[in-house]
Amino acid sequence: MKKIGVIFDLDGVIVDTAKYHFLAWKDLADHLGFEFTEAHNELLKGVSRVRSLEILLDIGKVEISDEKKQEYLISKNSHYLEYINKMGSEEILPGVNELLDTLDNLGIKYVLGSASKNAPLILKQVNLFERFAGIVDGNSVSKAKPDPEVFLIGAKKLNLQPEHCVVFEDAIAGVEAANKANMISIGVGDEKILHEADFNFENLTEISDDFVKGLVKRTKAIEHR
Repeated sequence: MKKIGVIFDLDGVIVDTAKYHFLAWKDLADHLGFEFTEAHNELLKGVSRVRSLEILLDIGKVEISDEKKQEYLISKNSHYLEYINKMGSEEILPGVNELLDTLDNLGIKYVLGSASKNAPLILKQVNLFERFAGIVDGNSVSKAKPDPEVFLIGAKKLNLQPEHCVVFEDAIAGVEAANKANMISIGVGDEKILHEADFNFENLTEISDDFVKGLVKRTKAIEHR
């Protein structure tokens, strides 16, 4: 059971922090005097903080100096952290603890692969930090998804070849990154959106022990090609 490792995205897979990003960006848009909707927020999914600000400013047709941009990036993150610091284990998404228990019972290690620079803090807030064998976050990478860098670093933390790694992702860019890394990609969410994933589930409650055992057999088959 040691020939497989798992890499989890954070937001939308382990916890749902998108709502807090939305509230923090909305606070900024309100300050700048234009409406920022949940539909707009979808454009920021899986996107870096700097690029997210650029998209938000485009939506509001607002032009500001680079100095002001830095000020707003700090302000937005400050508001976001206020929400994050109120999080607890009740915000872990359904099926997460059960899947982690299954992986533990099978002796399968798992790490986090997230663009969020706040990933360690969030895992600590929901009492999952100690369960992960490693964390690759926004502080560890120079290239954003769909570049596979975050997952390739995750594979190194697992001491495995990429083809022996399984990635759980809820974003198109994340699935694309996993596929580029030659890993098994599992889309969590709308199959129509995440159709490029090797497997699709609406949420983690749908994943059985037998499915996980099947992934081990699949990676063994790859190994013996």
